[in-house]
Amino acid sequence: MKKPVVLITGASQGIGAEIGRVFAREVKGVPLALVARSREKLAAVAEACRGLGAEAEVLECDVTDERAVAEMAAGVAGRFGAVDVLVNNAGAFKPEPFLRSSAETFDEMIRVNLRSAFLVTRAVVPGMVERGSGDVFFMSSIAGLGAYPDSAAYCAAKFGVTGLAKVLRAETKGTGVRVCCVHPGATWTPSWSESGVAEERIMPAADVAQAFFDVYRMTRRTVVEEIVLRPAAGDV
Repeated sequence: MKKPVVLITGASQGIGAEIGRVFAREVKGVPLALVARSREKLAAVAEACRGLGAEAEVLECDVTDERAVAEMAAGVAGRFGAVDVLVNNAGAFKPEPFLRSSAETFDEMIRVNLRSAFLVTRAVVPGMVERGSGDVFFMSSIAGLGAYPDSAAYCAAKFGVTGLAKVLRAETKGTGVRVCCVHPGATWTPSWSESGVAEERIMPAADVAQAFFDVYRMTRRTVVEEIVLRPAAGDV
């Protein structure tokens, strides 16, 4: 059977890197298009995925840039063919309370978390609709479901991601394209390493990544529209 072509943004570390590893481990020979801005970090992830049997390709790209995204998508198509699984994982977090939030921070959070997902999805999903099959994942957050103090711009961006996923799901029902929005709570990634919070209180990135794959491998008769993941120890 044809291996699914999997495109993962924000694949250079954290959850994105783990999603690449789980697809590499579970689908032998899977073509992986690993996208991020850091070629050096991507190369390390690609090497790990190849060691697990994947056919991994590194694509350095600023996914907030419309032209760069178009070139990246064309590069993936030229290397692997049509994308079957899109994981919109690129994002960033910068805490600032509303009354002290700068326009610069607000624009950055919208650009990195929301604009990137819009641009990459727009570049890939028309082909999925035309073929009548595909899976699109949006990485939102529990901050995209409820208000978090001191995270005004981030919450606004993640609420936007949640809304974007809902709209795409509504517009693609019956086309064979499945849309899932994932809302993780605190997950152990590089951004948490200096937080002072004990690692055992936070979800492993590998667990969150496994959830993506488990949703993907369901029969085509089922779609998981949303999934919420939280640390067992409670809110962090």
